[in-house]
Amino acid sequence: MFFIQDAIKFPDMVHAVKEEPDRAFPQAQSAHDNFWDFISLTPESMNMIMWVMSDRGIPRSFRFMEGFGVHTFRFVNKAGQSTYAKFHWKPKMGLQSVVWNEALKISGADPDFHRRDLWNAIQSGNFPEWELGVQLFDDEFADRFEFDILDATKLIPEEVLPVQPVGRLVLDRMVDNFFAETEQVAFCTQNIVPGVDFTNDPLLQGRNFSYLDTQLKRLGGPNFTHIPINAPKCPFHTLQQDGHMAMQNPKGRVNYEPNSWGGEAGGPRENLEKGFRTFPAEVSGQKERVRSEKFADHYSQARQFYKSQTEVEQTHVQMAITFELSKVETPAIRSRVVSHLRTIDEGLAKAVADGLGLDTLPEAAPPARKVVDLPPSPALSILKNGPKSFAGRKIGVLTTNGADGALLEALQKAAKAEGAEVELIAPQIGGIKTADGKHVPAAQHVPGGPSVLFDAVVLLPSADGAKQLAQDADARDFVTDAYAHTKFIGYTSDALPLLKRAGLVDDAVDGGVIELKSGKDADGFVASCRKLRFWEREASVHSV
Repeated sequence: MFFIQDAIKFPDMVHAVKEEPDRAFPQAQSAHDNFWDFISLTPESMNMIMWVMSDRGIPRSFRFMEGFGVHTFRFVNKAGQSTYAKFHWKPKMGLQSVVWNEALKISGADPDFHRRDLWNAIQSGNFPEWELGVQLFDDEFADRFEFDILDATKLIPEEVLPVQPVGRLVLDRMVDNFFAETEQVAFCTQNIVPGVDFTNDPLLQGRNFSYLDTQLKRLGGPNFTHIPINAPKCPFHTLQQDGHMAMQNPKGRVNYEPNSWGGEAGGPRENLEKGFRTFPAEVSGQKERVRSEKFADHYSQARQFYKSQTEVEQTHVQMAITFELSKVETPAIRSRVVSHLRTIDEGLAKAVADGLGLDTLPEAAPPARKVVDLPPSPALSILKNGPKSFAGRKIGVLTTNGADGALLEALQKAAKAEGAEVELIAPQIGGIKTADGKHVPAAQHVPGGPSVLFDAVVLLPSADGAKQLAQDADARDFVTDAYAHTKFIGYTSDALPLLKRAGLVDDAVDGGVIELKSGKDADGFVASCRKLRFWEREASVHSV
């Protein structure tokens, strides 16, 4: 879903979240007064706020994100019959996010983390893949649904209307030139194919108008469809030509239709049978610039989303909103947001208020329409829809000269069998020599390879190497961050000096910190990593 219902508010929403115009900061973040002032005065945004303040807002990778069409479209068959359709992209490798502190450190350690992740996956042949699915329904379903299905701030729970798979998307190559294929690409919501049509979704209608204007301005003129990345890949027929920066120049006399020139000289003709046909929807009543009463419930689905999260995920929502509002300088704005949270969930509001140090809770925001206590939707939770394997993930092995080569090989073998990857982090980028004399190259240098870049870590130094790493602040941070971010940590007995210097004494070790005594333990460690995180640890290392 989205923040707003009315397309005319699009510029206001975008302006509010951008840097404040009198100071040009903060950039690329929403934690400031203008954004939260707008949100606190726009209750329809509350459902989207729950989403962006949840773990969905900080994905582990583009490969582990869901995608949504947001709007309701129509499928129209040959007989002219219409079925409503909402589009979904489901990642083949499941959903996964990071925690907030980890996201901040990833941005500092590797600002290109997400791009690099896609590049590496495609280059290695582990092509990112999503399944395309649709939710299909008719007018009878739409009429009895609790909300207006044309409201872009709402969704239809998958438990009410399952997503039906219809296709897939596989990214199997990188672009040849990023300017030509990425910077110049022109996405327009009005670009549809026969069989797909629009609905009267007011936000979609506004986007259909504005996106063409956007591309005319951004790409310099009406012929942006001549640019190769935007040009049709199948034969097409049109009499449109000329204009600014035309790159296709048809021959002949005719540039209009209808015309009396016969045969090929007359060019393409309108065809009522094969041409595009829109659905003949019946329309009645007055034309007014108002929203229907069914658009007025701004809190029910926001509450449903929050209730659908696990306790861990709910804590993350609390922490995210608390962080954002802690950057807001105006107390009245903070209080207004908390008043909306009270209408969504009292526990959420109290946790945020406590985190902000509010002396008293503001009164709950009065809803325009009675809040419906909808049942939880498990499909809205990331942790309830995680992957069934550790495939596509990465283990970082912090190692030194003299490390156990057999155990390292066993780890690499177990990870490969799982479809995961192992990267070595060493004191020198040139790599290490294992105890049996083999040279193994390193992918990362200790200062440049923090644990935030990995899904799980293993501490595999020699005894002498561990003592040296224990004196290195970067190595200690590698361990403490992995622990704080609830990652699975494998270690050998030789690594104990580093563990202890990093603060992981006996009472801090838990089921997610696993000793590897020999190569036989490698398979078990990788199997444990299928859970992705040892969430049981989080309550002891974080609070709102």
